[in-house]
Amino acid sequence: MTSTTCPDESGSGAPSRRAALRALVVSCCWLAIWQAVAMLLGNAILLASPLDVAASFVALVPTAGFWGTVGYSLGRIAAGFALAVLLGTALAWLASLNRWVRAFLSPPIRAIRSVPVVSFIILVLIWADSSWLSVTISALMVLPIVYANVEEGIDRRDQGLDEFAQVFALSRSKRWWAITLPAMLSYLIAACRAGLGMAWKAGVSAEVIGLPSGSIGERLYQAKLYLATGDLFCWTGVIVALSFGFEKLVLGLLDRFESGLASGYTTDHGNEGRRR
Repeated sequence: MTSTTCPDESGSGAPSRRAALRALVVSCCWLAIWQAVAMLLGNAILLASPLDVAASFVALVPTAGFWGTVGYSLGRIAAGFALAVLLGTALAWLASLNRWVRAFLSPPIRAIRSVPVVSFIILVLIWADSSWLSVTISALMVLPIVYANVEEGIDRRDQGLDEFAQVFALSRSKRWWAITLPAMLSYLIAACRAGLGMAWKAGVSAEVIGLPSGSIGERLYQAKLYLATGDLFCWTGVIVALSFGFEKLVLGLLDRFESGLASGYTTDHGNEGRRR
C-alpha cells in the first residue's frame, strides 16, 4: 500500500519548530531571572537589568560612532582570522612536503600555542602601533589551530590517490586541487569552527589592553571607567552577535565550497566514466 502523505503534512518541520520554541522559552526564563536578580540587588552599577541594557542599545545603535566602532573591530579581527587561515594552510602544506620544514616550524608553532596572549599583546605594543594589535593577536591565536588541523588532514589523505597521481604524472598543482585540498578541507572547517570564537576573544582582549582609538575594546574600557554597566553589557552583546554572525558566514561559505568541490569531483569522474 502506497502512502499518500505529503512531505509538508508529515510533520518533518515539527522538531525544528519545537526546538525554536524551546530556545525561546529558555531565553525568556533566563531574561526573567536576570531581571529579578537585578531588581533584588537594586544597583545598576553592580548588575544592569535587561531593560537598562536594551535602553543602552537603543541609544547607541542610531549613532554613527557605533557603526564606526563595529566596522573597525570587525574589519581587523576578520583580517587577522583570514591571515591565520591563509598562513596556517600554506605552512601546513609546506610541512607536509618536507620533514625538515616540519621540524623547523614545530618550535614556533608550539611557542605560539603555549605563550599567554597577554605576552604577545605587550610585545606587539612595543614593536608596532596599537592599530595593528587586534589583527596581529587574532592571527597569532588562530594560526596554531589552523596549522595543526590542516597538517593532520593532509597526513590522513588517501595514500592510494598519491600513488595514482604518481603513476599518471600529475603536476603539483593538479595534485593540490584533486587530492590535498579535498582531504584537508573538512579539517580546515573544524579549525575555523574552533578558531572563530578564539579570534574574537583574543582580538577584543587585545583592544581592551592596547586601547586603539575607535575600537570595541576602547568602548568596553570606557564603560568600565565610567561605571556604565549597561553599556558594558550592550557592547558585550554586540561582540557575541558579531562573532555568531561572522561564524555563520564563514562556515556557510566553506560548507558551500566543500559541497561544490565534491559535486564537481563527482561530475568530472562521471564524465570520465562515460568517455570510457
